[in-house]
Amino acid sequence: MELLPEIAERVSVRSFTDRVPPEDVVRRILEAGRLAPSAKNRQAWRFVVIRKEEVRRKIEEAAFHQEYVGQAPVIIAGCTTNVEYRMPNGQLSYPIDISIAMTQMMLQAVHEGLGTCFVSSYDEERVKYVLSVPYSMRVVLLLLLGYPAEEPLRPERYPLERIVGFDHW
Repeated sequence: MELLPEIAERVSVRSFTDRVPPEDVVRRILEAGRLAPSAKNRQAWRFVVIRKEEVRRKIEEAAFHQEYVGQAPVIIAGCTTNVEYRMPNGQLSYPIDISIAMTQMMLQAVHEGLGTCFVSSYDEERVKYVLSVPYSMRVVLLLLLGYPAEEPLRPERYPLERIVGFDHW
């Protein structure tokens, strides 16, 4: 089975060098998110790029002092601008839309030779305060970007037979 190398190679990186990704690389990563699909093409997102060390340290504190959060030279906060829209199936659209966009960013980052890690364990109100996110908006996910300091472990994945059903559960 042939897969994109970026999908096969992607792992969560929790140790970064201090080398900062070039601006054009970061812009291509953001472009990958911009091009993502969203419910009814609402594109109800805003991405905050965090590069200043003092701001990254504040995000690290808000992420319950997980050191690797502040170690990443770039953090992208995926925020929603519409917390109320529900799709016809009853699901809120923003967690799905932001996840799709940030997954595309993550795969582009891997393509660019960067390591990434999604972070969902943080005090959202503190992150919103640090980033001046409006009260009515949500910070859905953080994406860490940087050059890996070491080769991360590749966790074992379940075989398809364990997670796929055809035509029924």
